[in-house]
Amino acid sequence: MNKVILMGRLTRDPEIRYSQGAQGTAVCRYSLAVNRSYKREGEPDADFINIVAFGNRGEFANKYFKKGMMVAVVGELRISSYTDKDGNKRWSTDVVVSEQHFAESRASFEGRSQGGGSYAGSRDFAPAGRGYNAAPPQQAPAYEAPQPDGFMPIDSEIEGDEDSPF
Repeated sequence: MNKVILMGRLTRDPEIRYSQGAQGTAVCRYSLAVNRSYKREGEPDADFINIVAFGNRGEFANKYFKKGMMVAVVGELRISSYTDKDGNKRWSTDVVVSEQHFAESRASFEGRSQGGGSYAGSRDFAPAGRGYNAAPPQQAPAYEAPQPDGFMPIDSEIEGDEDSPF
């Protein structure tokens, strides 16, 4: 089985290109900085992993993902080789996306980007908590206002339900 699950921050804005041919499939590339769970003295704190998304997933990433955004990716590890212009054999390791999701609220990302961080950008992006092919968000009752971080409070009727299995 070849399955990779990652969560990290985009190190740059995604770059999209289209393959040659009649259909011109979208090929979007970006990289994630994924924190290491254990760090030895003198080693880096994060790994930088190349991500490739094809077709609609690539167009989605190009449209909605921005540098600094926390995202979660599910995909397959692909190792390939090629010969560079000098005749040297080079290896490339990429994760090919099968799923991708936002991993932080929109308000959290916008708050950090407006706070003078390096994450500011001008493109719009989709509502928080929605990944590619996700169902539309359910409308909250009118009396429940979103919190400043973009999350909705849990309904008090659900919290004390004795019949709930969890």
